[in-house]
Amino acid sequence: MKRFNITVNGNAYDVAVEEITDGSAPVAAAPVQAKKAAAPAAAPAKKAAGAGTKVSAPMPGTILDIKVKEGDSVKKGQPVMVLEAMKMENDIVAPCDGKITSIVVNKGDTVESADTLATIQ
Repeated sequence: MKRFNITVNGNAYDVAVEEITDGSAPVAAAPVQAKKAAAPAAAPAKKAAGAGTKVSAPMPGTILDIKVKEGDSVKKGQPVMVLEAMKMENDIVAPCDGKITSIVVNKGDTVESADTLATIQ
């Protein structure tokens, strides 16, 4: 046995360490296998968006308000929805002039970045 004086955080400790001379080393316990995570539940299916220009979510968030209805005419830059992300309200605007052909989200839905919110033709 070898004896050492060790100071940790200002506290002195007298430590005895056993030296192993036969070439063997202490064996650690076998690692515990982590349980595999269950597959995430599928999100509810959203209505399919038709052909046309898609209005996409710029970031993940929650739809607070939908300012247009299917069939409404919109101008480029006109707010069509309000998305709450990071505790801020963000207007989602029409990327072009046209008519709203489909709205695939509802008020209160959670969306991910690049999800299609509506379609304009």
